[in-house]
Amino acid sequence: MRNLFLRIGSLLGFLAVALGAFAAHGLRPHLSIKLFETFETAVRYQFFHALAILMVAILSHFGKKGSLRLAGWAFTAGVALFSGSLYALSTRELHGVSVGWLGPITPLGGLCFLIGWGALFYSSFFHYDRSAKGNGMD
Repeated sequence: MRNLFLRIGSLLGFLAVALGAFAAHGLRPHLSIKLFETFETAVRYQFFHALAILMVAILSHFGKKGSLRLAGWAFTAGVALFSGSLYALSTRELHGVSVGWLGPITPLGGLCFLIGWGALFYSSFFHYDRSAKGNGMD
């Protein structure tokens, strides 16, 4: 699980930086201010949650993993649904594909983010510091 979420988090972080740069240098002249801001929101939430997924990978070294696994998958689904729908909606004038149906998907991504943060909070009650084991710090 650690390696999987390390890979997902680092890939999503990489893509957030690439998409942010693409937006700043390639999309800005082609989008209205409102649509550009929507695209930037998608990038920002993707980057924050890429970091959260990396945190899940690190925390999986400690204690129970069920709620961490839920958090990692919820964050991943949130990025796909929330940021993915915003990317598609904000660039619809450029690609010409009808994506209006994605509007109701965006809040589901936000719900996934909330589930992820809730699961991460819940996991805090069941983790322990393995480095304290056997060194007199128990």
